[in-house]
Amino acid sequence: MVLETNITKMFGIKHPIVAAPMGPFYTTQLTIAVSEAGGLGVLSHSALISDYMSGKNPIQIMKDNMLEVVEHTDKPFGFNIRTSRREIDAPYLVKKIPEFIMSNPKLKEQCIYAITSAGSSKTLPQSKSYQKLKESGSQIKHFHVAPALWLADKCVASNVDGVIATGTEGGGHQSYEKVSSLVLLQQVMKKHPDLPVIACGGFATGEGLAAALSLGAGAVAMGSRFIASEESEFSKEYKMIPTSAKAQDTLLVTGALGPIRLWRNEYSLHHGLVTDKKAKMAEEAEMTQEDIIAEGKAYEAAYTGNTNSGAVLLGQSIGLIDKMKKVNNIIEEIVQDAEKRLKIATGYIK
Repeated sequence: MVLETNITKMFGIKHPIVAAPMGPFYTTQLTIAVSEAGGLGVLSHSALISDYMSGKNPIQIMKDNMLEVVEHTDKPFGFNIRTSRREIDAPYLVKKIPEFIMSNPKLKEQCIYAITSAGSSKTLPQSKSYQKLKESGSQIKHFHVAPALWLADKCVASNVDGVIATGTEGGGHQSYEKVSSLVLLQQVMKKHPDLPVIACGGFATGEGLAAALSLGAGAVAMGSRFIASEESEFSKEYKMIPTSAKAQDTLLVTGALGPIRLWRNEYSLHHGLVTDKKAKMAEEAEMTQEDIIAEGKAYEAAYTGNTNSGAVLLGQSIGLIDKMKKVNNIIEEIVQDAEKRLKIATGYIK
């Protein structure tokens, strides 16, 4: 049995499973592993605070990561650009990365998924270099993260190729609306029934994949499940947390771009939660350069092993994860379990 959906056909992948972008962390090896296993690997918008402080260029980091991917796999993959008002490199990335893809035949063939997030869905498609890439014959598709229905509406108005409907269960940055994946996915599919949708937030099992496909999604995107894999670049301390944590071991606090879901530890317990965008922008106005650096160091600290006082981005799906595994085993088990659930479900139709 094969789970063929609008997403698997769109990207030419075997399984309807996509890696969630997890910047500012590096996910190059994870991208290779996911794509090789038949899913769609995604390079994060990588730039740790130590990279900035040492003078590394996020554009060059992205280029180097892309070249490493095409050196180790011939499968499709994608990349993420955060288009937030705080991402000073975003305008340069949306210009330079499409140009770089267009200049490399292997990249142009394999890099066919561009996901923007945490900002405007118009930033990438309005880029002249991205428009030229599309006109050059590239099969690249642009998806934007939509954590609320009104944001999905804005994405549709921007003529995206699809959206990632991300519920509040997910790790990392979330919306102020706090709508669950179950409700959000139904809202989006009801209003935009023909829109290609990838469901994200709370997915880590075959049961979850089967549910998402039944609700109209063409695939699921997973972050926490892939963090707890042998191939991910996260520290061993970070990767082991999901294998013993409970779903209630995360909480929403104020992050760099708004509400963010973190693992409950010394760091997150000492951070409050802003109520809306206006309050967040007021808080940003009072931040000093030292505050911004300290924030970046907290994320990097967890990534490199300090999971007590560092910021550990994880979603509620950690309550579904029991052990760290190889990526291909994760994907195979999820797909097999989803197939079983969907077969059982068809039996209800008489």
